[in-house]
Amino acid sequence: MKQQGLVMVFALLVLLSLTILGISAVSSSLTQSKMAMSTQQAGLAFDAAEAAIAGVFFESEDEVLLSDANLTDPLSEARQGNVYDPQVNTLSCFDENTWTNRQMPSGALEIGKQNIGSENYQSTPATQSWSRTAFIREQACRGSSNVIGGSNVNCHVFIIRGCGKVDGKPSTVANTLAASVFGPASQ
Repeated sequence: MKQQGLVMVFALLVLLSLTILGISAVSSSLTQSKMAMSTQQAGLAFDAAEAAIAGVFFESEDEVLLSDANLTDPLSEARQGNVYDPQVNTLSCFDENTWTNRQMPSGALEIGKQNIGSENYQSTPATQSWSRTAFIREQACRGSSNVIGGSNVNCHVFIIRGCGKVDGKPSTVANTLAASVFGPASQ
């Protein structure tokens, strides 16, 4: 009788161990799945931020947009706005009024159009993509001003922040790029 009780206790201990291992495996699998989903969504938000930066350059090189007196590209618009001082200002993804704002649409960018709507960059999962552009300064172009056109050409320096956010997630992903564009020197 003692042996039967001992076998039963041993069997219960083995069953308890297997149950704990099974619960641990399921818990680990769920945690890894959540981490993979979070990484995927952060990647989608980063792609949206990168697309927002590319959209600024697309509009800034759009000959139709540049030749229309009623429309401005993001760099020209930023050049006409407030000067950005990195020591004093922050270029936030959420500063709606201070810096030039552009949205990235879900479809392809269109020639001759400003992207200032509010549609999603992608629908599944819903992802927003937008940019902020600010003018920093005008300076002599280093090493090339003599070749390009002398003293009547300067480099106009901008900062562009691409922002991306997946709906339902608490964080926004941002990427920042400094750009220097040749332009006429201010008098």
